[in-house]
Amino acid sequence: MDLRNLGFDSPLFTILEDILDIPEEQEKSRNNPSRAYVRDAKAMAATPADVMEYPTSYVFIVDMPGISHSEIKVQIENDNVLVVSGERKREKEKDEKEGVKYVRMERRTGKFMRKFQLPENANTDKISAVCQDGVLRVTVEKLPPPQPKKPKTIVVKVA
Repeated sequence: MDLRNLGFDSPLFTILEDILDIPEEQEKSRNNPSRAYVRDAKAMAATPADVMEYPTSYVFIVDMPGISHSEIKVQIENDNVLVVSGERKREKEKDEKEGVKYVRMERRTGKFMRKFQLPENANTDKISAVCQDGVLRVTVEKLPPPQPKKPKTIVVKVA
């Protein structure tokens, strides 16, 4: 349903259409630049994550059910932003060949992404990522605390 046909041209109604999950055919008929932003925001909101701080590291745990480790991308942007992204795909060709018809479809497919601002003491050179049983665990080690500077002694001379 295109709410513009009813006289609703406001961007608020465009966002409402996105929330209502308007079919993709109607999405393609409109060239609205905010749709990509809203779609990305949905992908981010639909990707639950936990963040924990340990004495020597930060750990990010992200649910990734049904996603192969090869479909997950872990990157660092702008030297301090951890980005976890990827795409969950449905096997359309296999389903069509076997004559499968979905009665109910609740599991999300498509792109997902999460961005995390890293603290100043995060060591972006020492990051590891492990995916096991549909859960991604990204560990970012902390930099050691800076050593306090020792006082410098100045010799006092007699003039």
